[in-house]
Amino acid sequence: MIAEDQLITELTDRLGSQRRALELAGVSRSTWHYRTNPRPAVADPVTHKDRAYRSRISVADRGVVQQRIAAAWAAGNSVDHAFATAWDGGVMLASRRSWWRIAADMPDQSGRPVAPTRRGTTTPREMPVLEASGPGQVWSWDITDLRSPWRGKAFKAYSIIDIYSRKIVGFRVEEREADHLAVDLFEGTFDEHGIPNVVHADSGPAMRSNLLKDFLADRGVERTHSRPRVSNDNPYSESEFRTMKYRPNYPGTFDDLDAARAHMASYVPWYNAEHKHSGIALFSPDEVHNGTWRDCWTKRDQTQQTYYAAHPERFHHRPSTPAPAGIVGINLPKDVAERLQAA
Repeated sequence: MIAEDQLITELTDRLGSQRRALELAGVSRSTWHYRTNPRPAVADPVTHKDRAYRSRISVADRGVVQQRIAAAWAAGNSVDHAFATAWDGGVMLASRRSWWRIAADMPDQSGRPVAPTRRGTTTPREMPVLEASGPGQVWSWDITDLRSPWRGKAFKAYSIIDIYSRKIVGFRVEEREADHLAVDLFEGTFDEHGIPNVVHADSGPAMRSNLLKDFLADRGVERTHSRPRVSNDNPYSESEFRTMKYRPNYPGTFDDLDAARAHMASYVPWYNAEHKHSGIALFSPDEVHNGTWRDCWTKRDQTQQTYYAAHPERFHHRPSTPAPAGIVGINLPKDVAERLQAA
């Protein structure tokens, strides 16, 4: 940055125009202004989300709104109903849109009323909260369709993933979903990779089958399930399937079961050993699973610091090399998620 400042000063003297000098150096006028006229440092800065703006809804009013929304949900009513009822009663705490924003931020959404169905239940499903600080602790599994040339016919790809390392620890492709096939998959995966503490899945028939429930219970494995109509309760399996189906070489349609199995047999080793996963700092699942990512991280950091030393003018501050998170999970408490993001 010092070298850049000197360059801008020399260009200004030669060209007689600071605007032209900044354009040549690729520095905006606002950046130059704040660089040459720095704001006084604040001893104890307050983040934007904690600042007391005049337009901000107070904590007390927000709490009242949350209570009214929760009471409306418990009675089977909507956010609009709660807002209109308060308005009719002469209470105006925030705009209608703000009520909806507050409702979306409420940590427990299980009380939100849903349209009844024949298979529905009036008992809210408990939100799954899972945490893993290493491989082999929490697994997630799901089944996705692999399209065939025939209408209404799809092959079923079963996949078990370790949420800490994102490694696919077990998979199989069959013509249908079946309870006993899921049990066979888990039995073989347990033999190869050991037994985890928790197995998470969505609420499909194979996932909630009594056969699989008894098999896991006999081995001391806890089960958790996604809530109905909550898409982010099983993010790891959904992300893995998206990676598979959005690869450039994904066939899209499989002529027969053998073709589907052959594709998965080549995809899984690639995914585990070669895929640079954005969720684990662009390391491969195998590297995170066996801990060898640390050696690779050291090389990456050395490369990046060497680049920084050669071109400091391209950075606002010394870069840091990302590393996989020490703790991952599903629906982690807000304070834990914010701490991990800050780290």
